[in-house]
Amino acid sequence: MNKIETYKDIYAGAKKKLSWKVTDQRSVMLIASLYVTENLEFDGDRLEAMADFIKKKVGFFTTLHSHQRYLFAAMLITRFQDPKTAFQSFISTYKALVDEGFSMGAYTYISAMVLISAENTDGETSSRAMEVYKKMRKKHFFLTGQSDYPLAMLLAQRTKDTDLLIDHIEYFYDKLNLSGFNKGNDLQTMSHILSLVEDEDPDDLVTRCTEIFDCLKEEGIRPKSMFYPQVAMLAFLKNGKDQISELKEIRESLNEKIRWQKDMNFMMAVNLHLSNQIDNSSLLQMNLSTTIEALIQAQQSATIAAIGGATAATHNGS
Repeated sequence: MNKIETYKDIYAGAKKKLSWKVTDQRSVMLIASLYVTENLEFDGDRLEAMADFIKKKVGFFTTLHSHQRYLFAAMLITRFQDPKTAFQSFISTYKALVDEGFSMGAYTYISAMVLISAENTDGETSSRAMEVYKKMRKKHFFLTGQSDYPLAMLLAQRTKDTDLLIDHIEYFYDKLNLSGFNKGNDLQTMSHILSLVEDEDPDDLVTRCTEIFDCLKEEGIRPKSMFYPQVAMLAFLKNGKDQISELKEIRESLNEKIRWQKDMNFMMAVNLHLSNQIDNSSLLQMNLSTTIEALIQAQQSATIAAIGGATAATHNGS
C-alpha cells in the first residue's frame, strides 16, 4: 500500500477514534501525516493513553491540557522509542526556552519539540535561536512573531553565523519578491526554508520556485501565498516543476476522501510526496534527504502551531 492510501486509512481510523476529543479536522489530518511520514502503524489506544499521560502531567491552564495534547502525543510516539521519557526532556527543554526569553505557549512547545527531535545540537542552540529570532524581528518587525520560533530553532541548528544567515534570508526575500512573490509572512517563511540549505545556489533555488509556481497555475491549482512554504520545499528537488501534475492527482485523491479541506490537502500532498522521495533514497542525495525530512517535520510543526494559535492566545504555558 502506498503512502497516500496509508494516509487515508490512518486518517479514517484517527477520525473515528478521536471523534469527540479532537474536533478540528486539520488536527486529525496532521496526526495521520505524522504516522505516515515516520512509517509507523497507527495505534489509537496508544495515542489516547499518551494523551492522557500528558494531561495528568501538566497544569490545567496550558496548551498541553487542551485537545492539542493529541498532536503532541502523536509527535512523541512517532519520533521517539520511549515517548514518556522523551516527554520529560520535552518539558525541561520548554522551561529552558522560556528562561531563554521565548514566550510561553504553543509555539515554544513546538520549538522544544524541534530541538529535542534534532540529532545534532549544541548547548548554544536555544540562545542562538533567540538571537536569530531577534534579528529576524529587527528586519521585519511587523511580520515576525512567535509563529517564527520553530523555524528560528531549525535555522539555529544549521549555522553558527547568525549575521550571515540573516543576510542569506534577506537575499531570498528580496529576490523572490522581485520574481513576483508577494511580500508578507508567507514569503518570510519561504525565505527561511530556502536558507536551510547552504550548498545550493540561491539564484537556482529562486528560479526553481518561480517555475514551480508557474506550473501550479498551469495545472489549475490556485497559487495562494499560503503555499509559498510548499513551493520552497519542492524547490529542493531538481525536477520539482515536473512533479506538479502528480501532486495535483494526490490532492484530488485526498479531496475525495477529506472534503472541505482543499488547501490543507495540497499541503499534505506535498509532505506525502516528499516523504515518498525520501523513502526512495536513490532519488535524493543523503544530505538533501535529511534536510527534507527536517523540513517536513518543521512544516508539520508550524501547521500544528498555527492551528493551535487560538489556544496559544488564551492559555499560558507551564
